[in-house]
Amino acid sequence: MDRYDQDSAEWREDLIRFFLKPSFFMTLILLVLVFFPIVGVNVPKSLFQFVMSAFRIAFVATCGWFLIRGVYLLEKVFTKHFNLDSSDNLRARKIQTQFLVFKRLLIILVFIVAFCFVLMGFENFRRIGSALLASVGIAGVIIGLAAQKTVGTLFAGIHLAISQPIRMDDVLIVEGEWGRVEEITFTYVVLKIWDSRRLILPTTYFLEKPFQNWTRTSADLLAYVYIYADYTLSIDQMRKVLTDILEQSEWWDHRVNVLQVVDCTEKTMQLRALMSASNSSDAWELRCEVREQLLVWMQNNVPEALPRFRIESFLEKEEGAAL
Repeated sequence: MDRYDQDSAEWREDLIRFFLKPSFFMTLILLVLVFFPIVGVNVPKSLFQFVMSAFRIAFVATCGWFLIRGVYLLEKVFTKHFNLDSSDNLRARKIQTQFLVFKRLLIILVFIVAFCFVLMGFENFRRIGSALLASVGIAGVIIGLAAQKTVGTLFAGIHLAISQPIRMDDVLIVEGEWGRVEEITFTYVVLKIWDSRRLILPTTYFLEKPFQNWTRTSADLLAYVYIYADYTLSIDQMRKVLTDILEQSEWWDHRVNVLQVVDCTEKTMQLRALMSASNSSDAWELRCEVREQLLVWMQNNVPEALPRFRIESFLEKEEGAAL
């Protein structure tokens, strides 16, 4: 019950915060539009028409303001119910990505409709409306040819929101850089690189060029660490050490724990520790932790198993044979 009361109180606060000002001005303007024709009978006709036109425009603008505030309230509701902070946030990322792009589309649509209603309030614009409609087709062709790249980018942004090859908070490898999707617009995508730099790419990039998406279907990942060791190292002992490290790690999700010899050279063998993590950040932390602790264990317990060069002396061989 307390949770319900808390949510209800928060919902009321949001309604007041988002709609109080536009509702107040809308009511005030509506009262003027209703009562001014009654009390302003003796006002000169030109002044009367000017005041009524001005308040009609103000009413349309206030309605647009009201609708835009409603869009921002929806954004807050979506952000609260579909939180990106959870470890498995695939559904939240899908919905937030779509809403983020279409939110901008809704706002643009509100502006266009409001502007059209404002123009409809002027007699001159109503008279030339047919001429404007006739010229829209020609103007559309000219603008389309002149701004072909821009229009293509806008459609690419809508395509991204629908098909979703990338989503908000996705982990990507783009142009050799690792980063998270921080912002998606109609025309560009902002990628926050691991060192806090921002990589800005046009939306068309993600429809025309290959890239890696580590969180396309789920957030969990396999992490790996390569270790080079001498042939004297006991593989079974190393596996037990890896298991002990993972059991004590806060980054491991207890799904995968494998140690394999993946390569051999004339000097060393290459071991790969393969383990799992619930998301890319945990996978990075786990890789660093396992790599560090395996190296420390080798230094302290089996230093002879660290990579080393062997030098064979033919002179020593001959002396040994003579003895």
